[in-house]
Amino acid sequence: MKKKRVTLKELSEVLNLSISTISRAINNHPDISIETKEKVKRKAKELNYIPNLFAKGFRTHKTRIIGVIVPKISHYFTSTIIEGILDEAEKKGYRVIVCESKNNFNKQTEMLDTMFQFGIDGLLMCLTKKTKNIESVLNVLDKIPLVLFDKVSSKIPCTQVIINEKQAAYNAVEHLINIGKKRIAIFKESENSFNSEKRFEGYLQALKDYNIAIDEKLILSTEDISMAQGKRLTNIILTLKNRPDAIFAITDSCAIGAIKNLNKHKIKIPEEIAVVGFSNSFSSTIIEPKLTTIDQPGRKIGKTAVKYLIEDIINENTYNVGNKTIEIKTNLIVRDSTLRI
Repeated sequence: MKKKRVTLKELSEVLNLSISTISRAINNHPDISIETKEKVKRKAKELNYIPNLFAKGFRTHKTRIIGVIVPKISHYFTSTIIEGILDEAEKKGYRVIVCESKNNFNKQTEMLDTMFQFGIDGLLMCLTKKTKNIESVLNVLDKIPLVLFDKVSSKIPCTQVIINEKQAAYNAVEHLINIGKKRIAIFKESENSFNSEKRFEGYLQALKDYNIAIDEKLILSTEDISMAQGKRLTNIILTLKNRPDAIFAITDSCAIGAIKNLNKHKIKIPEEIAVVGFSNSFSSTIIEPKLTTIDQPGRKIGKTAVKYLIEDIINENTYNVGNKTIEIKTNLIVRDSTLRI
């Protein structure tokens, strides 16, 4: 038989104190004496009393719960962001509910409804690749503070925490140019992804600044920028009469797929073809040769996003006054796939 949940009313009857006194004692209200607080907390622990956050939220209009929606929890970069979110939220006294949209727009909309049912105080969100209709997201902003991170949209007037995608990609391509590479292929997404387009802009800008002609045959796109696709796109560039001497892949997984295929064909890396990725995932350090990549500070992005969201929650009357973009700095991590030392 299930044990019945102990209520504030039952605690008040056992201790012969009012419900409001019990509630204030549990929440460390300054008007309640230390002796009463200790007596109430001792009895609450003895009876295994667990506060009902949602009931408390209805009374105070605050649950101290933050919602997080991400496309894919298992993605390495996303998991580091979530770690940062959890750490910072805990320090500030907030609990976190994390949902996965599976990069599906309809699922994302469903998750937004779920978050409201939980009575969250604010929402952190990384948009799906196919978020074109932003009406459901704007509806969120009408009700609670919202901070976007990683995959964002300039059409949504809220705080947005990102890296400088264009500059990071520029630095990666510039590094390849500086080690003597002149025919640099890019593996990017075929969809209109914010991150992919910005990284592509950085690639094009670097070529332009160093007077390197753009070869359309070296610009390869795929919907799923995965390891398998990295292998497939590498097969395509290896059939070219005039092969590239470097590959810039916009994700580590895609770059690792390229390395695996180059190794299979016994092509020397980086002498014949150098490879750069993007993310600095754990896998980038165990592939041979080790992958040169852009380090995205996921934990810092997560911590920064929470910091700004809580500021917006506290300043609830002014949170949706317009865009505020916070850029987190990235670093190029040089390893064996571009430079033998």
